[in-house]
Amino acid sequence: MPIPALRTRVVIVSPALADANNGNWQTARRWQQMLAPHAVRIVREWPDAAASAQDQVLLALHARRSAASIAAWSAAHGPAGLGVVLTGTDLYRDIHNNDAARQSLALAQRLVVLQDLGPEALPAPLRPKVRVIFQSTTARQTLVKSPRFLRALMVGHLRDEKSPQTLFEAARLLAGEPTLLIDHIGEGLDPELGEQARATAAACPNYRWLGGQVHEATRRRIQRAHVLVHTSRMEGGAHVIMEAVRSGTPVVASRIAGNVGMLGKDYAGYFEWGDAAALAALLQRCHDSPGPQGLLARLGAQCARRAPLFDPAAERSALLQLVQELLPASADTPPDLPGNH
Repeated sequence: MPIPALRTRVVIVSPALADANNGNWQTARRWQQMLAPHAVRIVREWPDAAASAQDQVLLALHARRSAASIAAWSAAHGPAGLGVVLTGTDLYRDIHNNDAARQSLALAQRLVVLQDLGPEALPAPLRPKVRVIFQSTTARQTLVKSPRFLRALMVGHLRDEKSPQTLFEAARLLAGEPTLLIDHIGEGLDPELGEQARATAAACPNYRWLGGQVHEATRRRIQRAHVLVHTSRMEGGAHVIMEAVRSGTPVVASRIAGNVGMLGKDYAGYFEWGDAAALAALLQRCHDSPGPQGLLARLGAQCARRAPLFDPAAERSALLQLVQELLPASADTPPDLPGNH
């Protein structure tokens, strides 16, 4: 869509800033860059020291964690200009048991979800104001992988929502496969899970916990892996899945709405959440059938078909459209605009 002639003052509220280096921060920073024709700042909460009457659009990441900023904006502006971006914990936990999260849904002019099944988690009356915006990342060259071994990679901090225990159990089931290698990137945010990771590494010579890695190093490891493992129990739209898909690396993932909404309902690489035996069996199949007719090749072809969804140009276009809808002059525009979800 054409870039508006006038710069709009946009505020992105992110509970996590650069020091966290997590998905929220990556989203906020990328959106700031994509909205560069506008004047965009990222804050932890609004109003901030730079707040003024000239602020026109607020994009708040998290219905619950940004609830105070959302309420403050609503008190000052009403729904006009207010977009609330829903994470996995919002969609699949908080809006069902947290009053502040539910209030954020009601106050917003637009709700943003990051994968195709997101709208289904919301009450039907709210769905007309939902927009689906797939996150994006740059494409990387698909590397030729050695047929002599299979390297699986999981990327996710050690915390309950990421379900790393499923990977630990699968690694133990596959400990007798010296050519099926499992690497695991993520900070030990939960000390108990960190102990479990160390115990798994001690018991399974083919499992390595690599701890936290900078983003570029992580992307290179994703690019070199034969397959990415994603075990989460809830996701709003995982960065690491799109990074794998845009690197030509197939994915095996838990069958949860956030993953199915990114990879598609017919994807062949799902296992039921928490089922370590099913994950181990999928990895074994990938290991045992490396050729063009094998499971790994089939997953790669399916991921390649999804890759255009995660193209930066598509995300930028959707973001600019969202900001245009959120401008005060658009506040009375019907929510079911042509071309929107």
